[in-house]
Amino acid sequence: MDVLDLSRWQFGITTVYHFLFVPLTIGLSIIVAGLQTAWHRTKKPEYLRLTRFWGRLFLINFAMGVVTGIVQEFQFGMNWSDYSRFVGDVFGAPLAMEGLMAFFLESTFLGLWIFGWDRLSPRLHLATIWLAAIGTNISAYFILAANSWMQHPVGYRIVNGRAELTDIWAVLTNSTTLVTFPHVLFGAFLTAAAFVLGVSAWFLLRKRDVSLFRTSARLALAVSLVSAIGVSFSGHWQAQIMTEQQPMKMAAAEALWEDETSAGFSLFAIGDVENGRNHVNLQIPYGLSLLSTNTLDGEVEGINDIQARYQALYGPGDYRPVVGLAYWSFRLMIGFGMVSALLALAGLWLTRRGRLPAGRWAYRLAIAGIGLPFLANSMGWIFTEVGRQPWTVFGIMRTAAAVSPTADIPSVAITLVGFTLAYAVLAVIEIRLLLKFIRIGPNEQAEPDTAVPALSY
Repeated sequence: MDVLDLSRWQFGITTVYHFLFVPLTIGLSIIVAGLQTAWHRTKKPEYLRLTRFWGRLFLINFAMGVVTGIVQEFQFGMNWSDYSRFVGDVFGAPLAMEGLMAFFLESTFLGLWIFGWDRLSPRLHLATIWLAAIGTNISAYFILAANSWMQHPVGYRIVNGRAELTDIWAVLTNSTTLVTFPHVLFGAFLTAAAFVLGVSAWFLLRKRDVSLFRTSARLALAVSLVSAIGVSFSGHWQAQIMTEQQPMKMAAAEALWEDETSAGFSLFAIGDVENGRNHVNLQIPYGLSLLSTNTLDGEVEGINDIQARYQALYGPGDYRPVVGLAYWSFRLMIGFGMVSALLALAGLWLTRRGRLPAGRWAYRLAIAGIGLPFLANSMGWIFTEVGRQPWTVFGIMRTAAAVSPTADIPSVAITLVGFTLAYAVLAVIEIRLLLKFIRIGPNEQAEPDTAVPALSY
């Protein structure tokens, strides 16, 4: 491996690891706010107990997300300094807005929520968790705006070999951002709902607080189903934008080598990348044309034709991503999401009219299903970033030109191993904290008449 490969591995590991915490934080923030709203309106003690229980788990995950996110940003200066110089004026703007507006909003009001149970009025205290949740979602929007600019650069000009911002509104309303944000948001709700469902199933399996976690499980199942539908529709819109803006990414996702009308959606393919063809390709007829163009006879560009066009446009080079990785990450993303949706449907059927499944298998499936959205999210990010290669900023800057010129193999390798080991330790801490507070269970106290110690969260 050279410095470029090691730097890409390091950024890939830190990004995927960080994104394990982000969707759960986004989704749990809304679920906790919704539960507290239900308690504020009904005064039913079970909603208060659920708010406090899920709030503890939300805060643990939020803290881990902050720590891993800070480490991720260090790499822009360490390993990708040429990228930072080239796009800092543009890329830095939404990130600065995220830090100065969204992060301060969520962290400030989250602190007020933690320590304000007996110090603020119920209505004002409820407002703090909603403002924290809104800040969390706004934070995601600004970060996605920065990433979307790398996928589809807008609102800039090149001056003296650097990209300079000319229209911040164009960056914030990038068409890529407008379809990516709802897709990520629905994916986050699906992740949080699967987590809530799996933990609730653990309690129901052991017959602890059955009435409490029956409510929790039903809420999670409803959120899962709605989120799965939202992920499907937003993913469809995202595929259409991707086909228009990054046709090579879509072609690689489908192992489509030649331009094709009425193109089928590939279910399983064995490809020959060297010769630009498939030996085996099982398809759903017309599926890809429908996904990409909303028509059964729409034309979708193939890898070989796009490669020839890009060589004429950008000069000699290989503009294909790693086709096998793009192809299978795309399929796994869809597959894990579909299984999550099926589990939600089955769960709603089994718990209809207040029932609970008699067999232990249903609860065990729900517990195992916690990991499905996490896997789907990870595969989605891998596909998004790998499919853009060889570009760091599509059509403007190649990844090979973005790496730090002063970085060397020993330093990158040492930090790669160091970050990986540190993240392994953090993973153990996160899991042990979550398991500890899950085993403790909800507080038996019905009314928040004493201060809530920070350590209890």
